[in-house]
Amino acid sequence: MTDFTSDTPVTRHKPPKTEFMIYFAIIFLAALPLAALAWALSAVRGGQMRNKGPVARAWSQARIITPMIFSAP
Repeated sequence: MTDFTSDTPVTRHKPPKTEFMIYFAIIFLAALPLAALAWALSAVRGGQMRNKGPVARAWSQARIITPMIFSAP
């Protein structure tokens, strides 16, 4: 009987590389003014502040977009 459990790859969390961090910073800085504008418009139209501020919104957009760049074939 063959034991296949001993050849399973071990996945480890690797620290982000410098190139990834540079792209993340560029995307974050590009998304920040747009997120601030969207946040201000929603505050003016709705009369209320959202849970997510402009920095949090830009940060989450950069977290979504940057890995897409690196996973593209």
